[in-house]
Amino acid sequence: MVSLALLAPFPLYHTCLSSSRFEAQNKPFPRRVYYNSKQKSEPKNKSWPLKAGFWDSITSSFLKNNNNTTDTIEPPSTLNAEEDETEPVPEELVLVQRTLTDGTHEQILFSLIGDVDVYALQSLCDKVGWPRRPLTKLSDSLKNSFMVASLYSITKSPERDEERKVLIGMARATSDQAFNATIWDVIVDPSYQGQGLGKVLIQKLIRALLQRDIGNITLFADSKVVDFYKNLGFEADPEGIKGMFWYPS
Repeated sequence: MVSLALLAPFPLYHTCLSSSRFEAQNKPFPRRVYYNSKQKSEPKNKSWPLKAGFWDSITSSFLKNNNNTTDTIEPPSTLNAEEDETEPVPEELVLVQRTLTDGTHEQILFSLIGDVDVYALQSLCDKVGWPRRPLTKLSDSLKNSFMVASLYSITKSPERDEERKVLIGMARATSDQAFNATIWDVIVDPSYQGQGLGKVLIQKLIRALLQRDIGNITLFADSKVVDFYKNLGFEADPEGIKGMFWYPS
């Protein structure tokens, strides 16, 4: 298990949390929008000013004194070329629309609403072979998370006038809601892996965190998927900082 950190740029968009935890002040998110699958190529990397070292930023957040000397780092590839970086991540976003071979219409939906069914999540965990956890604790982990992002397959058969909605992916973040956030339980249904959905899931979650002025984003990754997260801007042991675990003696 490797501890990874995302070295984030200065916050792109500052929002104040209102009565809805996924609503920008005086500007509600659209309920559902559609993802443009015909994206332009990724823009060339540019340097983002980082006003403090990673360790300093953990204890005091990013310094905002323009007179300070700035270091530069490469930004994570978290935003699509055609997206406005200051535009809030919508509550629901249709990523894919397609017709299956049997005529069934399918949408792949990204959601930040956070109403994940605990039984559906347990079933998804079973599909990837994760050890079962007590349902009460699984439910508490969702309830106590700062942000929960999910992916759904919504299918509609030509013979039936009803939709079937199935959880196919999820990631959640805990946070002090000021400086730091940690991403947990990143999961995608095996039958939907290899389609770029995990990448979009993490990109959108990171973007939503950055827009809430949370710049220190970390996660723990199995050694098999470290390269996946590095390609999204995460770095193992930045500036020599080590993730440490407490074990009872």
